[in-house]
Amino acid sequence: MSAFRLGRMQVRRSGYGAMQLAGPFVFGPPADRAAAIAVLRAAAAAGVNHIDTAQYYGPDVVNDLIRDALYPYPAELAIVSKVGVRRDDTGAVLPFDDPDQLRAGIEGNLRSLRVGRLAAVNLRLPGDGRVDARFDDQLAAMVAARDEGLIAGVGLSNISLEQLRHAVAGTDIVCVQNLFHLADRRAAPLLAECLSRGIAFVPFGPLGWPRGQQNPVLNSPVVAQAAARLGVTPVQVALKWLLQLAPNVLLIPGTGSVSHLRENLAAEDVTLDEEALRQLDAVAPWPDDAPSSEMRSLPHGIPPGQGSPLSPGERARSEPRSPKHCEVSSATRAR
Repeated sequence: MSAFRLGRMQVRRSGYGAMQLAGPFVFGPPADRAAAIAVLRAAAAAGVNHIDTAQYYGPDVVNDLIRDALYPYPAELAIVSKVGVRRDDTGAVLPFDDPDQLRAGIEGNLRSLRVGRLAAVNLRLPGDGRVDARFDDQLAAMVAARDEGLIAGVGLSNISLEQLRHAVAGTDIVCVQNLFHLADRRAAPLLAECLSRGIAFVPFGPLGWPRGQQNPVLNSPVVAQAAARLGVTPVQVALKWLLQLAPNVLLIPGTGSVSHLRENLAAEDVTLDEEALRQLDAVAPWPDDAPSSEMRSLPHGIPPGQGSPLSPGERARSEPRSPKHCEVSSATRAR
């Protein structure tokens, strides 16, 4: 299995997103607490060492499940959280992103997870893409938490390319989380920028958005046909397509099912042949505002340590802006 650097740690590129362990709408407790605990323990037993969470999942519910399932944590486990929003008593998602609120959010994660430091915490932004004094103040709060040892790395989520470039001009960024999947490639310039800087790119919604009957990935005839021909599942095709794009892509698909967890992890072993790659690359357009020729070559894959793209056939042999608050929508209940 392949790995990539996440701040100070090397993590398996197939991780686990714990959001779906909460109740409906990512609010309240799960219907089956024992099953949620079992999924977390199965992930750890399978070698997953990157778990994504947030105190506002539940709220508190998911962090408490992680603690009860896995504490004391393995030394190699990277727990990554995010701050910037909160849930009220009705489950509404509200901004919580003033500098002092970001600090409170970090400290809340530390308490609920019972850790002294997190591998990384993402600053979850509203998606307006603005670089302004407020953004600088938010970054300063995150940097202060890192410098004080509360977090090992600063991440950014739901950001623009301009925000990323502004942030890295002043501090180290270890990961970026944005909506990105086979049928929505608008964040491709961010992926290319992260690749050029050695920053982990962690797509949320890797299996498509929205979920259900309108899902543009899992309901795609191209994906279904490729999966049937290769003898794998559409989920595995979608996840493997992301993994083969670039070595800095880290996956955190979520599920409340041990069987689905195993299906997701098995995507690492899938081989997408030249025909599949060619057909999948044509499912959706790549952005026209690519910042460089390398960016426009991204669909052909960029292996570790190289700046030139591979052809689809070579890549098969080598295997090497999102809706605001969509992350906690009811549509995320699907795998």
